[in-house]
Amino acid sequence: MPGKKTTRKPTTMKEAEPRPVPKQTKRGKTSAVLREDTKEYRANPLRFIDLFCGIGGFRIAFEKQGAKCVFSSDYDKFSQQSYEANYGEKPHGDIHSVAIADIPAHDILCGGFPCQPFSIAGVSKKNSLGRAHGFDDVKQGNLFFAIADIIDYHRPAAFVLENVKNLQSHDKGNTFRGIYETLTKLTAAPPSGFGSWR
Repeated sequence: MPGKKTTRKPTTMKEAEPRPVPKQTKRGKTSAVLREDTKEYRANPLRFIDLFCGIGGFRIAFEKQGAKCVFSSDYDKFSQQSYEANYGEKPHGDIHSVAIADIPAHDILCGGFPCQPFSIAGVSKKNSLGRAHGFDDVKQGNLFFAIADIIDYHRPAAFVLENVKNLQSHDKGNTFRGIYETLTKLTAAPPSGFGSWR
């Protein structure tokens, strides 16, 4: 009917509750205004993978926010047992035994790669035993690069990596610099063989 306003029901949470957007005022301060043109832009629920998952700290946090875990992996058999008891599924073992293409598509990569090669206590212990640490630790120190390979192949929209405070200063900052540069290169350029990346 002419002149009669019709209203439609919101189809997403974002439409139902518009987010405030800062707006510049005459005095140079910002104030909040509602932006009602927000559109849904992601898969719902978000899918994530849980690498070096331990007993599932990342999983608890992400599932509480409505995300869905589509893959998990941890080498330690006791962590696997606890994870299975908590979530009803046993994580895959050694990440190197899983083909990257077999890891399901995901929106977010979560990874708490082993800290022993980088922590103050871990480095001290390895030094006292005459063992290599950092990236030179063949068993645990190079697992970050498995994460980098997965990010390069799958191109998730986001990733969350966790490690110890000493990671920043390990090897006079060279370890963290290497990680930062690797991740920056991965996220700044499209993967080889692809024209563009979101």
